[in-house]
Parts: sequence; C-alpha cells; structure tokens
Amino acid sequence: MARLKKRSAVLETARQRLASLKSFKTPPDFGPNLTIPGYEAKEKSVGDILDAYNQSLAASDQLQNEFLAAEAELNELNRRFLSAGEAHYGPDSSEYEMLGGTRKSERKRPTRKGGTGGTTPPKP
Repeated sequence: MARLKKRSAVLETARQRLASLKSFKTPPDFGPNLTIPGYEAKEKSVGDILDAYNQSLAASDQLQNEFLAAEAELNELNRRFLSAGEAHYGPDSSEYEMLGGTRKSERKRPTRKGGTGGTTPPKP
C-alpha cells in the first residue's frame, strides 16, 4: 500500500501570503529581517524539501514492492525445496527434518475432547 504523500498547510499559507505581498503596488517595508526575497527563498526551500521527501516516499514504495515480490518468489522456492526433500527422502526421514520439515512420526495425533457429544441438560 502506497504511503500518503505529505502536504503542508504552512507551505500553502506562505504561498498565498507571498502572492498577496507581491500584488502590492509598492513593496512593504517590514524591516531588514522581513524581506519579500528572503520570504520567497524560504518558501522555495521548504517546497523543495517537501518535494524531495515525497519523491523518496515514492521510491521507498517502489523498493517495498520489489522486496515483496522477491520475498514471495523466495517463499515459493522454500516450499518447493521442502516438498522435493519430502518426495526424495520421505516424510519420516532425518533429511526432511534437516530441511525444516516435521517428521511424520513426530507429529502430534489429534485427540478428541471428552464429552457425550450432546447438549447438557439445564440445572434446576
């Protein structure tokens, strides 16, 4: 399942505010630390970081999909090797057990639970 891409309400607010500031007929003077070019540079920097983050999420999703496909192939090989070992050496062999199987002689036999099989009468 793909990860949700990150969105930034702060970045959207900055973009709207920057667009409004640029629409003023005369640029406002808020002092030496609050300039439109500095605000624009910071907005672009945050936007670039957000884009890079979202691209890395997409790459991570792709890598995860590749891993899951490769893992499924390996799981199929695991199953096939165990089945081949059972067919070649037998289900009760020590070689089959060495491959990770449970020997037939070591399997628990199911036991029936006690009881009459019917419903119990209600207590008076």
